[in-house]
Amino acid sequence: MQILKTTTHIDFIGHRTFGLVVSVMFIIAGVVSLATRGLEYGIDFTGGTLVEVVYDQAVDIKQARQSLAEGGFSDAVVQYFGTARDIMVRLPVSPGKKSAQISNEVVDLLRKPFGEHFTESAGTQVQQCVGSHNPSPHPCKVQMKRVEFVGPQVGEELTEKGGLAMLYALFGILIYVAWRFEWRFAVGAIVALVHDVVITVGLFSIFGMEFSLTVLAALLAVIGYSLNDTIVVFDRIRENFPRMRKGSTTDIINTSINDTLPRTILTSLTTLLVLLALFFMGGEVIHGFSVALIIGVLVGTYSSIFVASPVVLVLGISREDMIPVKKEGAELDRMP
Repeated sequence: MQILKTTTHIDFIGHRTFGLVVSVMFIIAGVVSLATRGLEYGIDFTGGTLVEVVYDQAVDIKQARQSLAEGGFSDAVVQYFGTARDIMVRLPVSPGKKSAQISNEVVDLLRKPFGEHFTESAGTQVQQCVGSHNPSPHPCKVQMKRVEFVGPQVGEELTEKGGLAMLYALFGILIYVAWRFEWRFAVGAIVALVHDVVITVGLFSIFGMEFSLTVLAALLAVIGYSLNDTIVVFDRIRENFPRMRKGSTTDIINTSINDTLPRTILTSLTTLLVLLALFFMGGEVIHGFSVALIIGVLVGTYSSIFVASPVVLVLGISREDMIPVKKEGAELDRMP
């Protein structure tokens, strides 16, 4: 902790060319992957069938995946849902098959390891099965709990509205930062945020990770996190302009980044500790969410140092822009 309390004197602005090269490499790789491979959209966007089942005891999710793969559903996404007895199966759209048919096939495959076959439903909830070891009707070990179907049209609507949500967020941020600071800072913040989103989405495309609604939510959270880091640096730059009267603009920005560096490191490390815990122990349900946030926190911390501030410098921010010139006789004008 003593290291973080020591004032650093790193020439971040002097290394902005290196930062530019790194950013451009990642952005080009991501854009090329998005143009050629695209994103692996989840059922939320592409449409498909969701089947929720409950076992009479804890189930090994690997066994459930294997049963479905052997039955021809190798592209099924199987996740725990709530407890170790509840699992959720998500399947993409299958041409020529209705949702009810797909759900029945899925449940039959999950019942197969127990040697059971569905026979009837008792009342409205309990499903009865017969098996080789117990030929008389009895409650099935695997009960179908819920079936939902997401059509492709709904998926397209979610894609459109998700993209609009990100654009509205960026536009609102542009207005807020321009009002609070100065238009050059607003442009720097937006460039950094677009940089973070493009790299995060590009990495999802490069590694073929599923892009779902939870990942979209994580991207919006990344925008907020990255903006917070950037605003802290901008606030210190604004404070240091009147304080450092003999320093150049480059010196002021470098000093401001170094002043806020301990806070940036501590915030990023503590956030990453939580996200790593979610990644390793949160289960597959929030796997994409945690991955997107981990990437976003790392890229957002980097962009607040090597992207946002250098952009402000390139746009020509100066002392005159931050320290309004006092009008001669302004005191006399305010006198009654």
